[in-house]
Amino acid sequence: MDVQNVIYAVVILGIMGLLLGAILAFADKVFAVDMDPRVVKVLDALPGANCGACGYPGCEGMANAIVAGDAPINGCAIGGQETATAVGAIMGQQAADMERQVAVVRCQGDCEHAKNKYDYNGLVDCRLIGDYAQGSKGCSSGCLGGGTCVSVCEFDAIHINDKGIAFVDKEKCVACKKCIEICPKHIIGLMPYKQQTEVKCSTHDAGKVVRSNCDIGCIACGLCERNCPKDAIHVTDNLAKIDYEKCINCGICASKCPTGAIFVEYPERVEKMKEKDRKKKAEAVQAKKAEAAAKKADDKEKIVAADDDQTK
Repeated sequence: MDVQNVIYAVVILGIMGLLLGAILAFADKVFAVDMDPRVVKVLDALPGANCGACGYPGCEGMANAIVAGDAPINGCAIGGQETATAVGAIMGQQAADMERQVAVVRCQGDCEHAKNKYDYNGLVDCRLIGDYAQGSKGCSSGCLGGGTCVSVCEFDAIHINDKGIAFVDKEKCVACKKCIEICPKHIIGLMPYKQQTEVKCSTHDAGKVVRSNCDIGCIACGLCERNCPKDAIHVTDNLAKIDYEKCINCGICASKCPTGAIFVEYPERVEKMKEKDRKKKAEAVQAKKAEAAAKKADDKEKIVAADDDQTK
């Protein structure tokens, strides 16, 4: 190999590299786009999950929107109050208080409580299961248990239990809404983290239809609505719904619900309330029996007295 040719090649490549570098440097200055330094600071303050829960294409899109005034400084659900405060400091704004939200699966119709129309043996994906006859569940609003919501959660916050129903881990959920958006039955929603009482049912069918498909569904009896001391729950279109702003998690609605459609995180307290109600009913029955017996005895005495008067 001719060493001189190698040297020429290296020199030529070096010169070409320098020229191309100079051209790129010149282009970078000529076509440079000025970026607001606040965008970088806001981007650093955001959690970097790029989940899209804010409605923008990743955290950078959110940062640009915040600086442009198109998005609120507390628009990151994952970052919560801490991130909102940090972004507010950068933007020179006061961050409003944020209430933590978490996802909730509004269905309890597992294999022990709900009936199936058929056995599904295809690919395990709720979107595919739901395409045939509105799903395998007898209830058209029931959780299909395919785990499509699980597959999109980046925070390991939603799972399918051993009875075939999706459930949310409140401590891990960041309200990114991905499970909500992908659920073909639209039975996943948001509720305040502090909320401990929820109607875990999504059907709008009449009570008779609900009972034929699921023994833990809302039958729209209205007992919860009539007994709530805070007017925090109402039955609309055959389904009870809780007003979170009024609800105080007293558990009275759950203790009155005849099917157990209202889920609570304090079952022991509700069981005590039910036991108290059962005791009251038992005492009332006994009181009626005693009243009936006393009336019968009184009537008997009157009859005997009447017979004595006739004898005389």
